[in-house]
Amino acid sequence: MNKFFLLFCFGFVFVSLNAQTGFKWSDDGNGYYQIEEGNLVLYQLPGMDKSVVIDKVHLKDGDKPLKIQSYQHSYDKASILIFTNSVKVWRYETKGDYFIYSIASRQLQKIGSDFPPSSLMFAEFSPDGKKVAYVHANNIYAEEIATKKVEQLTSDGTRKLINGTFDWAYEEEFFCRDGFRWSPDSRAIAFWQIDARGTKDYLMVNNTDSIYPTAIPVEYPVAGESPSPFKIGVLELEPKELKWMNIPYDQSLGSYAPRMEWVNANQLVVQHLDRKQQHSALLLTDVKTGVATSLYKEYDSAWIDIMPSWDQDYANGGWDWLNGGREFLWASEKDGWRHIYRLSVNGGKETLITRGNFDVMDIVRVDEKGNYLYFMASPENATQLYLYRSRLDGKGLPERVTPRDQPGTHRYEIAPGAKYAKHSFSNHYINPAEEWITLKDHKTIGMGESVAGKIASAGSGDKRIEFIKIRTAEAVEMDAWVAKPTNFDPAKKYPVVFYVYTEPWGQTVKDEYGAGRNFLYNGDMATDGYIYVSLDNRGTPVPKGRAWRKIAYRKIGQVNIRDQALAAREILKWTYIDSSRVAVWGWSGGGSATLNLMFQYPEIYKTGISIAAVGNQLTYDNIYQERYMGLPQENRQDFVKGSPITYAKNLRGNLLYIHGTGDDNVHYNNAEMLFNELIRHNKQFRMMSYPNRTHSISEGEGTYLHLSTLYTNFLRQYCEPGGK
Repeated sequence: MNKFFLLFCFGFVFVSLNAQTGFKWSDDGNGYYQIEEGNLVLYQLPGMDKSVVIDKVHLKDGDKPLKIQSYQHSYDKASILIFTNSVKVWRYETKGDYFIYSIASRQLQKIGSDFPPSSLMFAEFSPDGKKVAYVHANNIYAEEIATKKVEQLTSDGTRKLINGTFDWAYEEEFFCRDGFRWSPDSRAIAFWQIDARGTKDYLMVNNTDSIYPTAIPVEYPVAGESPSPFKIGVLELEPKELKWMNIPYDQSLGSYAPRMEWVNANQLVVQHLDRKQQHSALLLTDVKTGVATSLYKEYDSAWIDIMPSWDQDYANGGWDWLNGGREFLWASEKDGWRHIYRLSVNGGKETLITRGNFDVMDIVRVDEKGNYLYFMASPENATQLYLYRSRLDGKGLPERVTPRDQPGTHRYEIAPGAKYAKHSFSNHYINPAEEWITLKDHKTIGMGESVAGKIASAGSGDKRIEFIKIRTAEAVEMDAWVAKPTNFDPAKKYPVVFYVYTEPWGQTVKDEYGAGRNFLYNGDMATDGYIYVSLDNRGTPVPKGRAWRKIAYRKIGQVNIRDQALAAREILKWTYIDSSRVAVWGWSGGGSATLNLMFQYPEIYKTGISIAAVGNQLTYDNIYQERYMGLPQENRQDFVKGSPITYAKNLRGNLLYIHGTGDDNVHYNNAEMLFNELIRHNKQFRMMSYPNRTHSISEGEGTYLHLSTLYTNFLRQYCEPGGK
């Protein structure tokens, strides 16, 4: 829940920076493109020679300057497709205008010029460079570049019958947005159709923008409701013909198809998941006949994570092919760790590439010519992240590429051919550093301070922030960071504030810059005299193996909450902790954990601030909640046991509950259901609703300052700062 918020707050900063700068490698791996001051520029390595590919003076729609928000080269590199004037669809800016820029003539050509402004989605060049396909109003179109002729390829699209993109749940939980794929020969387009006509709407109410309230419907299948059915079709462009693929679909429970790509001009590969997301099948489909055959099957007694859920590079599609499309890479946890396997398309061969007791956390580069897979892992310390490589033929053991004397969190963008890399680094006492390196020797190239130099000059670090392990009475060992007050005096007693997330979507204990700092506190917690703590319980997505992560199956709201509470009891044994001043806070899943901790363990937690929480697990979307909790029709009691609302009657301490009324993710009805239960038991609390704000509570003038001030004042009032 609230994946965008988590990615921003929990350490994927370098990914977002790349998106903002438009960073892309050149095809030969000897340079990179980047947006700078409105221009698109190309840097050649190793000398950092700069050339301007698109000068912003040429980017105008009439007299209106255009801002490059994203871009894509045609396959012959003669043209660039520019995305601009974007607007939000839910939480991502996926709708806007598209222009083709000719590098030779420096001229712009608007795509879909007859459609309303900022209304096209996911425009993409055909491989032969002759056409651009896009989505408008849930229908797919193809436009011939030379003649500007537009052909409508689907005509039945509505808000509820969705072609070429997805409904809310698919986008949020499977990262599915761009819902069509050009064939390699440019003769066909494969696409998803999502049928949400039977999916109920959640009605968000806008009470402020007009005298009479307006209802905003969002198709939203909650836990227990069948998912929106899918179909995958192939549109032949000449002659125009539509063929539906014969993908199995469970007519009783429903099922999912979260990934689809072309194998070659005649075949698609589709990942099919059952409703519980425990059975995964890779299917090869013949685009002429629609016949699907099974290529690979897998079962997990808890759930199966799709690749974009742990490697965001695959959020917009993609498949790692080898050997001319006859083999591909696939991830599995079947041996207890997340590893990468090499599979043959004919289903006859399987090779384990990454060997050892560790989890692959991210695929960075497939270098087939060099026979290496580069990936991120951290076998020795789950709070850190390093670059490793393994041979693609499966021989030998993984090798660590990141130098041993650089402890912390690393990220790499490796060029095609694996000669160069963009290397980013931080830890809890060194702010983010970035350098360009030659990968074979990890040596810095170009100007600027090297990461190694920055580490050397930083010294031994911030002594106020410690990374420790807490062992509970049930012998569960958890990673934690502890940020102590400025001028800490162990003879005094201090208040402690716990920052929690606790669910399968949030690792909070990472050795990176920002650890131990509270982004919502208006001031400096250390100066004010708070001890600030965060712990990663079992069930969080840390690289400790399948058993650690999946013990939470059907037990969210139970095992994660008990781990946190028992760890807190160990911390309260420290002589300098004031057990009468114990606070906890979190957002989204962390808001849910805050409520559960306050209600289930009121003897520990005296003050809580819960933001955008799921108070009743039956209100959240089916893809997420059923993945981790099962089906309410089969084990409803687990949903009840895990929901904070079940324990609301136990509230003793001081609770501040915050929610945006325009939250399309964790809906506002969670707040009012919880309020009713607290009222029923005469439990006093404070609440703040932010009109029309979404899950991030970020919209509107003054919102962040108001939220931060509210949060800080409440914490200071009910969990008084300072040592005593």
